[in-house]
Order: sequence, then structure tokens, then C-alpha cells
Amino acid sequence: MQMQEIRIGVEIETIRRDRGTVAQAIQSVVGGQVTHVGGSGSFDPWTVVDSKNRTWQVVADASLTSVAANLRAEIVSPILTYDDIPELQEVVRAVRRCGAATDDCTGIHVHLSHPDITPKALANLAKLIYKQQDIIYAALGVNQHRMDRYCKPIDPLFIERITKNPPRTMHQLNTQWYGRYEANPQRYHVSRYSILNLNGYFLRSALELRAYSGSLHAGRVKAVILFSMALLARAMNCRGASAKQRKYDPASAKYDMRVFLISALKMNGPEFKTARAHLLHLMPGDSAWKHGRPTVKKPAGENAVPMEVCCGA
Repeated sequence: MQMQEIRIGVEIETIRRDRGTVAQAIQSVVGGQVTHVGGSGSFDPWTVVDSKNRTWQVVADASLTSVAANLRAEIVSPILTYDDIPELQEVVRAVRRCGAATDDCTGIHVHLSHPDITPKALANLAKLIYKQQDIIYAALGVNQHRMDRYCKPIDPLFIERITKNPPRTMHQLNTQWYGRYEANPQRYHVSRYSILNLNGYFLRSALELRAYSGSLHAGRVKAVILFSMALLARAMNCRGASAKQRKYDPASAKYDMRVFLISALKMNGPEFKTARAHLLHLMPGDSAWKHGRPTVKKPAGENAVPMEVCCGA
């Protein structure tokens, strides 16, 4: 399975501009019509039905407590494909130009779906993320507040259950995720607030990755989407995955993350060059040398002045 086959949906939280202004910015890129749906609910949605008849939403988000309620906006994309990423980047640029911003409270959530996802693939994904969890948090710059509340580490008891008894059915995986079978999962079930949210998959067949810090940098947004797609592609294509956690070492963090991106996730080559740069930007260490770039000792006499210069030749 190629990662380009995965379908995506993106939620981008913003502050400083009202939802109508953000919706107009989206419309300036995708065309179509802007409508204030409003209503008695707390989300106060604005919609943009674009020229391809896809619906973009801009809704309120109560978690963005750093600004007044009318200046909290969460962009909810329609279902997109790999080929739609450049247009999404233009949407991000337009939203930034309209004056919207992000802060430490904002985040990006990436939803992923594919018709051939299996229980084994989802278990592989959970173990893959769990193994690299510390280095992923560091690379994405997740602050402690968001890690404690909105994108918690994967429950080790869930990892223990899927490791001891690899799930063969979605019913079994559902039971392992919740601790008991949930026939009708609730949208705001407490298990959703994890770096990996499988509650979303049991609810609407789309898993969610929640660890990404807020950004209106188009390159950064593309990087986290490609990273998400590569994680799922790896989980779907590999026979199995280890859940043994890798210890985070600041001295080799940039090297370790680069190896993970290139060797495990196959994010190599010019197509992923910018994404790699964004995902390595916050990491300490040297990307090419695990234990630091070696110091080259100069041979004795290397700094001596050549004889012909001394003699005026």
C-alpha cells in the first residue's frame, strides 16, 4: 500500500480572528459560498461549500482559552487526498494573511482513513508510536499542558493487551482499547485525548493523531500530514511491530529521528526533504552523527609554512 492512497482530514486551531473572517479566507482559495450556520449549539459553525462541492467548516473551540470566545476558530477540512495537500497549504497561507494566529494552546489534528485498514495494522500503529513516543513528542514540540490533557501518551495497559493477544477482529481491538466492548462509542470518550485516538476509528472509521502543535506555516502543516500518512503506511505494510520503548537521548536525538524518518517510515528523497527539515528542526544533536561529529586531528606539521614560501620562491 502506498501512503499516497491514504485519505486525510485536518483540524487546525487558530486564535485572534473571528470564525467568519477565517471562513472568508478559506473561500478566497477554494471558491464556493460561505454560510453562517450558527444555531443554539456551542460550535457556532460557519461553512464553505467549495467549487468541488466539499464542505469546509470553521467552528468554535472551547479549549482555546487564551482569547475571547469570538476569536476562537477551528478549521475542519473535508476528506482530502494526497493531491489536495498543495491546496490545503494555500488555505493555511490565506488564513495566516487574514490575521489568524496560533499559540501554545492550539494544535493540529490529522485524521486518516483507508478501506484496507485491519486490526493488525492499528495494533502495529499503536506499538510503532508507543516505541518512539518520547522522540516524537520532542520532535513535535508538544508542551507539558497539551501532553497532560489533550494528547496524552498511549495507555501502556492497551499496549500490554495488544502485545499479549494480537487482535484478529475489530471487536477484539475495541475491547482492548476501551477495556470493555463499546458497541456505541461516544464522540467525547475520555480515551480520545491521546497522541493516538482510536475512539475516532470506532466512531467513524478514521483514526486521529493529536500530538501536533498549532501552526499556520504551510510547510510545517504539510510535514505533519506526511509524517502521519507515513506512520499509517508503515503500520499497514509491516508484518509486525515492536512495542519496546526507545529511550530519548538528547545527545543523539536528531540522528535517531532522522533514522526513524528515513529507514522506518521511508521519508527519504527530495519529496520529503522539507518535511524532514521541519521534523528535525527542534531536535538537539547532529543528524549525520549519532555521537556527534568527530574531531579530525591535523597531522603534525600541517600548519607549517611551505619551504618555497619561506625562501621567496
